[in-house]
Amino acid sequence: MHAAVLSASDTPPAYREHPEPVAAEENEMVVEVLAAGLHHLTRSKATGSHYSSAGAFPLVPGADGVVRDPTGRLRYAVLDDTRAGTFAERTVIDVRRSVVLPDGVDPVRIAAAMNPAMSSWVALRRRIGFTPGQRVLIIGATGNAGRMAIQVAKLFGAGQVIAAGRDAQRLAGLAALGADETCSFDRIERAADVDVVLDYVWGEPAAAAMIPMLTARADRSAPLTWMQIGSMAGQTAPIPSAALRAARLQIVGSGIGSVSPRDFIAELPEIAAAVGDGRIDVRARPVPLAEVARAWTAETGERLVLVP
Repeated sequence: MHAAVLSASDTPPAYREHPEPVAAEENEMVVEVLAAGLHHLTRSKATGSHYSSAGAFPLVPGADGVVRDPTGRLRYAVLDDTRAGTFAERTVIDVRRSVVLPDGVDPVRIAAAMNPAMSSWVALRRRIGFTPGQRVLIIGATGNAGRMAIQVAKLFGAGQVIAAGRDAQRLAGLAALGADETCSFDRIERAADVDVVLDYVWGEPAAAAMIPMLTARADRSAPLTWMQIGSMAGQTAPIPSAALRAARLQIVGSGIGSVSPRDFIAELPEIAAAVGDGRIDVRARPVPLAEVARAWTAETGERLVLVP
């Protein structure tokens, strides 16, 4: 079969012949890959920069995807840290880490949306006691995961969603997805009185935003939960001590490890249903797996989906 094989962290994968996968454990099965999203998580896990990655080479990237099982059913599958990912014509999945998809779903839409939508969905559902009516600020709202976080927060009944980002043109289009307000990072105090922050940026921008936000809050004793989900601006953030003392701020992370695999899997059917019936907007573009080297480094606002 053919697969995308990554031999080093600083070079893109190469499309080439690769040995057939073999199911070795009781709950494993060999499946046909229909569509696999090229996510930030996929790249970082493959290159070893993600905290959950083993960083061993060579490997076939791909952390998830839509597959066809031996009975002909379509499944969305999440792979553990493995050297045999979904960027291949066939792979091995643990059936316990997959869900059967409804008839008629678009594999490309599902493969594009599940990973980025999962980040905010699981954070709000599994990491905090989010309640309808709460106000949400999304930092990094112009990215794929941030755009979906707007829609997820609205699906969960958020009373107000404020989208923050650097790109004014992209911010302007977020009202169509449900954002009630938008703001740039240098006007972050406009979002001071939210209840929850979903932060996809972290680093210096997150640290710089905290004090203006907290000092502008009408009631500093009102709880504010800062959900750290992504780290596009840096792995570390110099949080000022005043941020933790001058307001009722709680910083919570959400991701692999802080949420159990069982809890992730439990949310997948509802996420797939929301994507499948159009409640979550998807900007996806299929790309032949043979063009993986070009796609690996492509800069685009769409979520690229590799199709064998």
